[in-house]
Amino acid sequence: MNALNKSGFQSDQRPLAGVLWMLLSGLCFVAVISSVKHLGTSIPSAQSAFLRYALGLVFALPMLFVIRNERPDASVWRILTLRGVAHSGAVILWFYAMTRIPLAEVSAMGYLSPIYVSIGAALFLGERLRLRRIAAIGAAIVGALIILRPGMRALNDGHLAMLFTAALFATSYVLTKRVAGKVSPTLVVTMLSVTVTIGAAPFAIAVWQPVSWMEIGWLFAIASVATLGHYFMTFAFAAAPITVTQPVSALQLVWAIVLGAMLFDEPVDVWVVVGGLLIVSAVIFIAVREHQLKRAATRGVEH
Repeated sequence: MNALNKSGFQSDQRPLAGVLWMLLSGLCFVAVISSVKHLGTSIPSAQSAFLRYALGLVFALPMLFVIRNERPDASVWRILTLRGVAHSGAVILWFYAMTRIPLAEVSAMGYLSPIYVSIGAALFLGERLRLRRIAAIGAAIVGALIILRPGMRALNDGHLAMLFTAALFATSYVLTKRVAGKVSPTLVVTMLSVTVTIGAAPFAIAVWQPVSWMEIGWLFAIASVATLGHYFMTFAFAAAPITVTQPVSALQLVWAIVLGAMLFDEPVDVWVVVGGLLIVSAVIFIAVREHQLKRAATRGVEH
């Protein structure tokens, strides 16, 4: 019999539901990046990042009543604070990259985060890097080089920003793994909203300029849809194993290419498609392989 997960679902019994939830999640995240692209450079990236999280506190602050009785130790607070610093930098750079390079490149290079996570987990969490995972990481690096093609085309600071964005998002995730099991997921998510708002504030103040109610409305919509996307992703993970949901998330790259061409007249770059597919394939392989290893370890414990 399949074990029930924390949401009460039998994770291997609802693959169709998992696919549908992940499709909805992907649509939400593509809507977010399209909305940020639509805003363009009218608002500085640091200010956009700050306002996105500040407005998102509408959803986070009510959770303070849920977590008010938790008492994490000082080491957990330090890790959560460091995570907020890393995530603040990642979000600011992500907003900046969005205004400088095409949607397809942002989406494809964003998939480098899980690759950085694998490297970081090996370096800082003591996780073993097996030969197959090393090969997948190598394939992803080749994919990134195919997208960037250094020396063969002009690169701008948006590409560099996206490389650091993926690395900082990976740092945020690795730090999250450090506190997994020590505090509730609700505390982790709530503290992320609070710390990123605080972390982005000084950078936003330094470049602050007046914003219209229309722009505030767009940023609130971005915060709302991003929150909804994370909920849908959680439902997807609860309904089906990662072997089912991870490949579906790769459709975000397809939607980013289509929307970039239709809404922003961005040409479809075959090299970006090829490099992006190589990176996504490596990420899917790592995710599936990790799931298989955890499943085998669980069965070993049960026996």
